Amino acid sequence: MKFLDQVKIFIKAGDGGSGSPSFRREKFIEFGGPDGGDGGKGGSIILRSERNLNTLIDYRYQQHFKAKKGDDGKGKNKTGRGGDSLYLKVPIGTQVFEQDNKTLIFDFKEENEEFVAATGGKGGLGNTRFKSSTNRAPKKFTKGIKGEEFWIWLQLKTIADIGIIGQPNAGKSSLLASITSATPKIANYKFTTINPNLGVALYDDKEITLADIPGLIEGAHSGSGLGIKFLKHIERCKTLLHLIDVNEDNLINIYKQIRNELKKYSKELIKKNELIVFNKIDLIDKKILNEKIKKFENKIKKKVLTLSTLNKSSVSKIKSKLINYVS
Repeated sequence: MKFLDQVKIFIKAGDGGSGSPSFRREKFIEFGGPDGGDGGKGGSIILRSERNLNTLIDYRYQQHFKAKKGDDGKGKNKTGRGGDSLYLKVPIGTQVFEQDNKTLIFDFKEENEEFVAATGGKGGLGNTRFKSSTNRAPKKFTKGIKGEEFWIWLQLKTIADIGIIGQPNAGKSSLLASITSATPKIANYKFTTINPNLGVALYDDKEITLADIPGLIEGAHSGSGLGIKFLKHIERCKTLLHLIDVNEDNLINIYKQIRNELKKYSKELIKKNELIVFNKIDLIDKKILNEKIKKFENKIKKKVLTLSTLNKSSVSKIKSKLINYVS
């Protein structure tokens, strides 16, 4: 399935049906009088969040959505049938913006939330409504009110407990694949991941939702590489797992570079809980590994975890740490 995290759509709620100007015309009833019913209410456009969705791709090829119009009122005081509302499914984490793509009007954070994006028009009044002691045979009736219509933007920010960040080819997709049932693309070249991937891990009967964020490079906050497009997905993660390939030369500079990109995008990102993990330890001599860990921890003043995605015990230890960051 292709990933799409921003779309612009046009929504049109149903118009209300018109009231009826009907009069009773029944045999043996000399003064039948008005019997026009009201028009039915137009259907609304309602957005509903679904857990099994993780993209807005459904709205790429169809951008116009219209709800049903309310039926007109009828004689014998019959109210017109209301138009059916149109439900549009969106992933959890979807934000709804006005046409300017800046004004936030709703934020889906939980499953099965509903938001009435466009309200259907009220039905018009039938002539029965205008009957009075001085006007026994009113011909007046009103037309239904137009339903709301406008363009809106949908933006998706992935919701996950843990966001896996790091440079391209740090092993983020391999980590996701090793501890969840997700099947991200894995290869030995940069920018294998071009879309955020979600996976769910189970540990001690608890679920851990992880997001593999495409690799960040220097200048990502301003548009370099692929990271800028997906930095917003990190905003929803409760904790960041910073994955670093231990075989690189200057681990401290690599760490600081990624942290700097996060800070430039949003200072709130560097306030999140952080796990630092040195990956691919199976490819390095143990003595050199210990030297790199010691140097890094002395300089950064943070504890470092180690990982080999080829070692089940190593993966299990990481999962046990992650569970402490899931509420």
